[in-house]
Amino acid sequence: MPEIMLKIREDLGPDAVILKTNEIKQGGFLGFFQRKKLEVVATLDSNPIDETITNEKKNSIFKPRVSEEKTDQALVLQELQQLKNLIHSQHKTELNLSPDFLLVYNYLVEQEVEENLAYELIETIEQEHTSNISLQDIVEQLRAHIAHQLQELPSQKSTDRAQIIHFVGPTGVGKTTTLAKIASDYILNKQKKIAFITTDTYRIAAIDQLKTYAKILQVPVEVAYTKEDYLQAVEKFSIYDYIFVDTAGRNFREQTFIKDLEQTINLHERTKTFLVLSLTAKQNDIQDIFNCFKPLQIEHVIFTKVDETRQFGSILNIALQHRVQVDYLTNGQDVPSDIIRPTEQYISELVLGDFFNE
Repeated sequence: MPEIMLKIREDLGPDAVILKTNEIKQGGFLGFFQRKKLEVVATLDSNPIDETITNEKKNSIFKPRVSEEKTDQALVLQELQQLKNLIHSQHKTELNLSPDFLLVYNYLVEQEVEENLAYELIETIEQEHTSNISLQDIVEQLRAHIAHQLQELPSQKSTDRAQIIHFVGPTGVGKTTTLAKIASDYILNKQKKIAFITTDTYRIAAIDQLKTYAKILQVPVEVAYTKEDYLQAVEKFSIYDYIFVDTAGRNFREQTFIKDLEQTINLHERTKTFLVLSLTAKQNDIQDIFNCFKPLQIEHVIFTKVDETRQFGSILNIALQHRVQVDYLTNGQDVPSDIIRPTEQYISELVLGDFFNE
């Protein structure tokens, strides 16, 4: 298989993708002495994902373009948005919240906190304060309440004994870069011995990327094409403190992809699985992604691309509704920096920090 991968890379380049692999037998006599051969079908990805965008390029991409005067279309869109906000505000009066509490509720919804969760959080604060309370005090009380809710989640200390750490998630969220950041922390700050395994044989460039990080960090790496390869690599690296396993990023809506993951990686008491999610994804898509990966016993989540959005409600949706730990946040492409180990207070401030700036 490595010889085939090298040939594919030479013919099609690093953006080639594997469509199908098949073991065939040729030659022999009366069914004996047949030779096994491997047939691989590959093609060139017409829409490759570039995960090497620099911060300078990102800033230029997301820099707002200011025109001297608004077009008629922009004015119409603005009026439609104002009408939408008016209808939305009138609808929310049915929640029976006082004006200040309603204002904070609307802010949470704008932060993409799901409506039911936003109402539960606000209602708790309102029930605890029957007397008059200032808007600033409501926000402060809510900030403390969110932090307390996050503290009540199952502790991650019970999983520190895990030796094998899987990184799973949809395509384009930055799993490999995130894996390298965490590995750097374990090696440089915790003096741990780390080994890499990749099961991402779908995209050749992904293998090269992990091998590059492995070379920089002086970490051994094995490529697992099958479940047997994976088990052999785990056995080979059993003397290491931690084994980081990078998996393929594919369309999460394809159930066969999730089943393939279940069949490739082992899930037992010595393993921990990080689901890597992007905060730039739509709120509903993030929920769908989590539900699709549920069979992998997800208890830990990493959110990437914090620097590319101003809506952070999805962190609360996943953490509080699914009772999982948010172990890391990433805010850039730089390795080993641009990664945060957030406290409960940090997440609470991230969601509510812009309230008085709106």
